[in-house]
Amino acid sequence: MTTSVQARLDEETQAALDRLRRSGMTTSEVIRQGIQLVEKQHPARKRPRLVGIGCVDFGPGDLATNKKHMEDFGRKSMGKGWIPPADPAK
Repeated sequence: MTTSVQARLDEETQAALDRLRRSGMTTSEVIRQGIQLVEKQHPARKRPRLVGIGCVDFGPGDLATNKKHMEDFGRKSMGKGWIPPADPAK
């Protein structure tokens, strides 16, 4: 399978590409080898595996759906004088 790519090059990068093409490389070869070099320098990180999500047997069972559980959330970190904004739905 082949994929076409399009990129905007600044003058310095375009000059480097031109020099490489004059040395006999095709644009596609330059791009393929460049991508492979960058990948070697920055290998893909494994995504962290989360264990035990949703496997708790404590706390309210409707924590994710009942808004009453969130009424005072964040109040402690905002300070004693913090007043919540008015609810536009009321």
